[in-house]
Amino acid sequence: QVQLVESGGGLVQPGGSLRLSCAASGSTLQFYDINWHRQAPGKEREWVAGLARGGNTGYADSVKGRFTISRDNAKNTVYLQMNSLKPEDTAVYFCRVNRNWGQGTQVTVSS
Repeated sequence: QVQLVESGGGLVQPGGSLRLSCAASGSTLQFYDINWHRQAPGKEREWVAGLARGGNTGYADSVKGRFTISRDNAKNTVYLQMNSLKPEDTAVYFCRVNRNWGQGTQVTVSS
């Protein structure tokens, strides 16, 4: 069973950037599809981005063109590069592999 640990969240001003990391142990990420989700206060958890084991990527319309998902096989880590951040991107961000979730990392976009 894969264990996932997210990091890299924080407070950033609108228009700024953050890079989230999802470090895995127990399994090799390159053999799995990996997804990022987020949950804002009072809202349901939503899918943000996905990276298939074959390399294809997908993004929610709300983040397309601003977020990029990638993987470093040597580090067994998946990243979510977030640029041009908006206040509505404020949420707890989670990575997921199959039914395995990390604990989440808080992203707050505010001036």
